Parts: sequence; structure tokens; C-alpha cells
Amino acid sequence: MDEFKFINSIKQKHYKQSSMKKGIGDDAAVFRQPYLDTVTAVDTFVENIHFSRETMSPFHVGYRLLAANISDMAAMGALPAYYMISIVVPAHWSEEELQDIYKGMQKIASSYNMDLIGGDTVSGKELVISVTIIGFVEQNKARYRSAMQENDILFVTGTLGDASAGLKLLLDQNKEITKDNDYLINRHRMPAPRVAFARELQSLNRVALNDVSDGISSEANELAEASNLTVYIDFDQLPMHKALQQFHPEHREEFMLAGGEDFELIGSVSIDDWEKVKEAAEKTDTKVKQIGYVTSKRATNGTVFLTKDKKVVRLYKNGYTHRS
Repeated sequence: MDEFKFINSIKQKHYKQSSMKKGIGDDAAVFRQPYLDTVTAVDTFVENIHFSRETMSPFHVGYRLLAANISDMAAMGALPAYYMISIVVPAHWSEEELQDIYKGMQKIASSYNMDLIGGDTVSGKELVISVTIIGFVEQNKARYRSAMQENDILFVTGTLGDASAGLKLLLDQNKEITKDNDYLINRHRMPAPRVAFARELQSLNRVALNDVSDGISSEANELAEASNLTVYIDFDQLPMHKALQQFHPEHREEFMLAGGEDFELIGSVSIDDWEKVKEAAEKTDTKVKQIGYVTSKRATNGTVFLTKDKKVVRLYKNGYTHRS
């Protein structure tokens, strides 16, 4: 594969972002964005660890990888603008398959008017893709996990466990093709980051957000640790899509608490601002539900508890619960 020929083939003909000064073609890209704070994140994905051709086409690989980074922008309250791709290419991936990866990225990027502004391509033994994303947010309006406060309402968007259930269906060669199964598989392959909802919360002075990439057990613990507060979650209030009813209750619990990759948002807000959160959800056609509350108990601060079957158990990052 000719590296320069490949770079030219994925180069955008024009840029959507007005802040772009110089894109692909020089040693570095240049953009200028006054009066806004810049937010950036990077993730690295390795074949057969973070994705597999057994369950996804190259198009879906690209789509989901960039979606994961866009979800990070949503969790920060930022609007994604640019992305860069560094890719290690093994011999068993064809140029056509690589083009399809970029097509998947371009598909979701177009939904947010994002521009591809650079990256790097080298040869290696396994496919590795690093995605760097750049976004912008109004000054001092970036959302931090540490913003959670005592007596906050804990909420989550969408439904939980869909993506991991979809992965299980993809790995089950005897799966039955149904409308519900197609929904779950699509949630795994083509997640929908909650950028619009997060942006609609800009009027709030304070809201803590975290994206559900590793399951709410992990994300809730990250919020609790960052804020040094205690979080209580009511299992019966966790939103579940009807398509999960086909699975055993233990599997449903694992999917919802620790499945991850739903790329929903979990967050907390003051009781006074809860109505504004619901208004933002309605305006952006986003489901949102209260799932718990935040308190302060010195002995347990930085931890999460789950109420289930009239019992209160400790919820750890891996989702498994143990009696407190």
C-alpha cells in the first residue's frame, strides 16, 4: 500500500468547521477558536481486544471507534469538531477494508460536522487505531465528575445493557433474527452519543456527567470517587429496553451494571435543576430517568451502593455486588 496515496484517498475535499485554517497536507493542522475552551481526548483500540471482525464489519469498526470518542465529548459538555487517526496496519487487512473503516468514521462524523484533520499510517503485526478528538465548550462550562454534590439526583439517559446484549447475540451463531435482536446488535455496532442532550444542559451552572463506556457500576464509582461522596442506586429504577427480557435475570443484571459500551450518560444534578434536565431530554428526544441519589457519609464516601430486592449491597466497579 502506498501511504501517501492512501492519505490522499481519505483527505476531505472541504472542511466543515469555520475555525479550520490548515488541514491535511502539512506537518500539522491549524485551527483557531476564540472565546471557547478546547477539550481533547485520545483512545487506542486494538484488534481482537477492543473490536473483532467476527462481530463487526470494517465500516462498523470505524463507526463505533469514533462514536466512543464523541461520547467523551458529550460527557464533557463539549461539541466535537475535529478528529485525527493514527493506524497500524497489518498485512492481512486490505486497502478496501481500511477505506471502509474510514467510511464508518466519516458516517458518524458527518452527523456532527466533524473534520478529519490528520493522523499517521504505519505497518505492523496487528491492527491498532488511535483516535484523537478535539471539541469546544463555552468558557468554564466543561462538565467534571467532581461537580457532584450532596443531595443531588442521580440520572441516566437511554436504556442500559443493550450493547453488551447485542455483542452476546453476535457471538451466538444460533441467534434468532428478530426486530428486538436487530435493535440490540445495532446498539453495539452503531451507538448514538448523547451530545445534543449534554449541550442542552449548558444553561445549568452545575452538572456532573460521565459516559457509560464500562457500565454504570464503573461510571458511578468514578463519580463518587471524584466527588468524595456516597451514591445510592435503585436497581428497579434502571431503564431497560424490552429486548433484554429474552435473557436470564442474572444476565440482564450483568449487562445493565457492567456490560458497558452503551455510551449513554450518567450524571447528577441538584433537585432544583431536575426539571431543566427533563426539559433538555424532551427537547432532544432523549430518555432520561432518575436512578438514585447522592449523600455524604464520611465512612463510605467515594463508594456506591445498590438497593435490590429490599437489600443494600456494595456496588464495585466491575459490577459484582457484595453485602456491605
